[in-house]
Amino acid sequence: MTTTPTRLCLVRHGETDWNVAHRIQGQTDVPLNAVGIAQAQTLATVLATRLPALGVSPPTVFSSDLQRARQTAEVIALALGGAVTTHVALRERHYGVIEGLTAAEMAHQQPACHAPYLARDRAFEFVNGESLNAFAARVMAGLAALLDAHPGQTLLAATHGGVLDVLYRAATGRDLSTPRDFTLPNCATNWFFYRAGVWELEAWGAFPA
Repeated sequence: MTTTPTRLCLVRHGETDWNVAHRIQGQTDVPLNAVGIAQAQTLATVLATRLPALGVSPPTVFSSDLQRARQTAEVIALALGGAVTTHVALRERHYGVIEGLTAAEMAHQQPACHAPYLARDRAFEFVNGESLNAFAARVMAGLAALLDAHPGQTLLAATHGGVLDVLYRAATGRDLSTPRDFTLPNCATNWFFYRAGVWELEAWGAFPA
């Protein structure tokens, strides 16, 4: 059994029109906009240059199966000469009836959801969606299974803000219900170590030297 930690680079997908409009995307399959495609291309160029210099050459880029993440992963994989494999654990939280709404629209159209959403109520389950507890459990179990299958390797994956939020909190000891005090930029690199079920944050929101 290897004692070398598995290393994970998680990348939030490029920008979408719903990001710009501050609409809740969840599992609605929104594509990248022109800015998002350019962001993915810029990141792919950086990764193609920097990863080999660090001795990292991931043969596979993993991705959420939602197209905004998959499009981002495909651009990166093309630059790295690899392939894309989708993984359901990387999929965004399902927000059910509030998907497509802004927070202000939610307050009028789905008022019962508004306060729990703002409060990050862990147990509240949106109609046709997931609770924060259920989402976090899905993400953490899925990521652990993915990394356990590749011990000692470096994995690169395109995912969503919610997935990054959950893993950041797990690696830094922040509770799921506390207000977010960190940014989730599109197409930034976020590096983690994983060993024996324990996560450690290496670098957040930038490509490490």
